[in-house]
Amino acid sequence: MPKAESEQMPERLKLTRKFPAAMTNKAYRRLGQFAAEAEITPDEALTFLFENFGSVTKSDNLSHRLRLFKAELADRKR
Repeated sequence: MPKAESEQMPERLKLTRKFPAAMTNKAYRRLGQFAAEAEITPDEALTFLFENFGSVTKSDNLSHRLRLFKAELADRKR
């Protein structure tokens, strides 16, 4: 007999995809702060954010902030 949904084992967290990521000091500090507040590692924090991206972002805010970021990007790269 199948287990009830609440009794099923959670999916195992396998961090199998690794990549070099570059970010600003501000972004790195914020990632570390978020991870510390959540009592998880930075790897786990990134995994959480991207696995739940749609539910942890407001699409209107995301679109607006992305437009601002892209408008400033060329100047920030100098």
